Amino acid sequence: MRARLHGKRVVICAGSGGVGKTTTSAALAMGLAASGLRVAVVTIDPAKRLANSLGLADLGNEPRLVDPGRFAGHGIVMEGELWAMMLDAKQTFDELVTRLAPDAAARDDVLSNRIYQQLSSAVAGSQEFTAVAKLWELDRSGRFDVLVLDTPPSRNALDFLDAPDRLTGFLEGRALKVFLAPTGLAAKVVGAGTSVVFSVLRRLTGVDLLDDLSVFFRALGGLVEGFKERAEGVKALLGDPATTFLIVTSPEREPVEEAIFFRGKLADHDMPFGGLVVNRAHALDGTADDADAAGMEAALGARLAAKVARAYGEARTLAERDAAAIERLRAETGDADPVVVPQLAGDVHDIDGLVAVHGHLFSPR
Repeated sequence: MRARLHGKRVVICAGSGGVGKTTTSAALAMGLAASGLRVAVVTIDPAKRLANSLGLADLGNEPRLVDPGRFAGHGIVMEGELWAMMLDAKQTFDELVTRLAPDAAARDDVLSNRIYQQLSSAVAGSQEFTAVAKLWELDRSGRFDVLVLDTPPSRNALDFLDAPDRLTGFLEGRALKVFLAPTGLAAKVVGAGTSVVFSVLRRLTGVDLLDDLSVFFRALGGLVEGFKERAEGVKALLGDPATTFLIVTSPEREPVEEAIFFRGKLADHDMPFGGLVVNRAHALDGTADDADAAGMEAALGARLAAKVARAYGEARTLAERDAAAIERLRAETGDADPVVVPQLAGDVHDIDGLVAVHGHLFSPR
């Protein structure tokens, strides 16, 4: 993995849910930081698994330095710095508006507007766009050598690829232009066709939605160029040679299908693919022959030996299934040598677990 990530500034970990993306992201960031780099790992995982695994009580919307002393005695010497943050999409969007607003009055008009408050939390793709916008901002800041992003499940992660174009399309679309500068027939429709409805709503709720809409779109008009410039910057960052996508999967059928699907989408978007990480793979050391079985029966007795043989057979079936899945992933994704992390004895929820995963990600093979 160290060779695959050499010279990369942005590492985006994608894959289906439940395959260990958050753990992989944290272990990758930890390994890169241990080598002497200044690394920030960014998650949008509300379950706070990243914070828990790093021994932090909480993470906020700005990178927080992980105390290097936490790794003492765990086999990791932190030569660089490891920073971590959990993205708050709403706060990030608010900060973006604050940066792009031409003046304080325009900023306050947008942030206090009820329409904006709802849209900034609920609009499709806002989380994905704000995540890569945050990456772009951190990359531009020059504070870090490497940024590692832990994404949501892969079908949603596809929105990371499309979000810049979707935002630009919305900002350049006819519908927005009608609201920003309604003239002629559009002005009559907006003025007459909706005024009765909005006046009824105003009497029933006490909220002047028409006024809110008018203020929202008028204020948005002053931000359009800034948003378009940011969207172009985000798109360029995703396609930059210094950015790479790692697809994280497990050998189960559905995650394998998701990994193959996402690999195809990366190719369709001409995005850089850095390789596969296959977590929780079952492997068997050695084989069992008749002599082993006979010796086991003599040592354990027929009943216990039969149970051991059955358990071994089930483990061998899992190992064969996983080996076949990895071969399929090799063929379908073009990664001839994926990084394989075996099934570990327990759940990864602390520094020791991250160190164990790190050992498989970075150890020479």
